[in-house]
Amino acid sequence: MTAPDDREAALTELLGIRSSIDNIDAALIHLLAERFKFTQQVGRLKATHGLPPSDPDREKRQIARLRALAEDAHLDPAFAEKWFNFVVAEVIRHHEELSGEAARESDGI
Repeated sequence: MTAPDDREAALTELLGIRSSIDNIDAALIHLLAERFKFTQQVGRLKATHGLPPSDPDREKRQIARLRALAEDAHLDPAFAEKWFNFVVAEVIRHHEELSGEAARESDGI
């Protein structure tokens, strides 16, 4: 069993670590929001010009690039790929919505 002083020090350290995690989470949310601003621009451009909502070749290149970055950062590459696939699925959903809106506008609906 640990001494009360050791426990208190551990709890204080835990609070500091959790504060750092909270700050990183906030930064990630802001970065994701910024990323989605750019993907919305891509979606509007694709919709305006009749381009497909997804680009499987680019996605494959991005997965390879992110897996390599993850390895360099000592992050599980499979996790990086899962994260990317999750984000891309949401991006494609947005692009499909924009494409549908563009089609309705061009049909005068």
